[in-house]
Amino acid sequence: MYKARRRFFLVVVSLIVLITFLLVALAIIPHYPVIQSYNLIFTAIVVSMLLCILQFIGGLTTAYTDRKLEENVLYTKETALLSEFINNLRFCYTLDDFYDVIGRILEEKADCAVFYVDRRKNYVLYNSPARLTISKETMRNLELNFDADWKSGLYFLGENYGVVSSHKNARGLLLVNNQHHLFIFCRYTRLFDVVIYPRLFEEFCRFQRRTSTISDLTDIAELSKEWDQLAETQRAFLPQNMPVLDNIDIASYFKPLVNVSGDYYWVEKLDDTKTLVMLGDVSGKGLAAALVMGLVMNTVKIMENKEDLANIIRSIDKAIKNMKLQDKYTVLFIGIIDTKNMNIRYVNASMSDPVVITQSPDGHRLKPLSSNCSIVGIIDLDDITVAEQRLFRGDVILMASDGVSEVMNEEGVELGNTEIFTQTLKKSASKTPREFINNVVSLIKEHSGGKKLRDDVTMLVAKVG
Repeated sequence: MYKARRRFFLVVVSLIVLITFLLVALAIIPHYPVIQSYNLIFTAIVVSMLLCILQFIGGLTTAYTDRKLEENVLYTKETALLSEFINNLRFCYTLDDFYDVIGRILEEKADCAVFYVDRRKNYVLYNSPARLTISKETMRNLELNFDADWKSGLYFLGENYGVVSSHKNARGLLLVNNQHHLFIFCRYTRLFDVVIYPRLFEEFCRFQRRTSTISDLTDIAELSKEWDQLAETQRAFLPQNMPVLDNIDIASYFKPLVNVSGDYYWVEKLDDTKTLVMLGDVSGKGLAAALVMGLVMNTVKIMENKEDLANIIRSIDKAIKNMKLQDKYTVLFIGIIDTKNMNIRYVNASMSDPVVITQSPDGHRLKPLSSNCSIVGIIDLDDITVAEQRLFRGDVILMASDGVSEVMNEEGVELGNTEIFTQTLKKSASKTPREFINNVVSLIKEHSGGKKLRDDVTMLVAKVG
């Protein structure tokens, strides 16, 4: 009815515009024996302006009439019930909102029975308390007639719950989208104006997209909370405060790329002259790396004899392998700083950056604490050798993850390969460990150009004396 009325009105308006245009155009055409060129130009301009004005007026009239026709057709009689349902559906953001609108409008006002089912899981989401929709026979027929592969769209249902081509013979509707089927059974379906159906289906699809998006966001929010809790738990493994040590000053820096990290470090006072230090990096990122990190930290903490560095490495290796994660391993540096004998005994399991910065007659120089053990947790370990390096008062020991040296600038040059990195380490060695770390962090930001880093950044700095 809406379309028929609209077509009729458009024809009438078009005829009125055309007749008016012809009458006015004929009235202003000059009647001279010889039509001069300027008279023709004047006539063309006036006629063009008149046509534009009439088109503008016709457009306004059509828009006004469309609005009135919509009010008269879509918001009166039976169609008004579906229009009210559509308008309320626009403000539904959850299934509970949807069910409330179904109950208030379709069931109470429109006397319809509604059946809503997720065909992927074959799970009933909503079922009106009507004899029709709670009938086992009805449910069985609908399941047989409309499976999960049914094409999206709006369909008219006949007497036996089959699809009919005309709304005049319909006793209900089926809306299918995203393998969700919404059945609306209504004995006077034929009385709804057909223009309402595309709007109903469009709004149903929008509702499903909204609920899907909100559900995804909710899941992400919940997951984010879980990751935040995991990050807090992971940080609890790390030293909360540095121990008070004689003749050693220590500072640390820990900045994960994301909320959880595979980097870790540990500092523990063994006695008045010996301090255990450790820094490592688990392969990969995410939950698995965080689990391995926690396992490594816990293994070290429960070791009774922490001076047996080789046994600590073997215990870590065994613990990781027992997890059977296949591709997870760790690189790490673990050492004991002895201020009585002025040395550091250590095992470097493939960490690339440990270095001692010491004073010399020509200024500070770097003495690498070279790797003497393979990666831990994935391959068979050879005999583990504990190395030893002499220390002097004022020496600085830098332990850092590869997130420091591998920071790249715009040209793709890694920070660890630059002269400014070496010079910064040497110049900062005379400062406190905290000031030393601050200088390196500033250099990282400057070298990266302020761009987001690609890896975790962890440092542990100890200064002897």
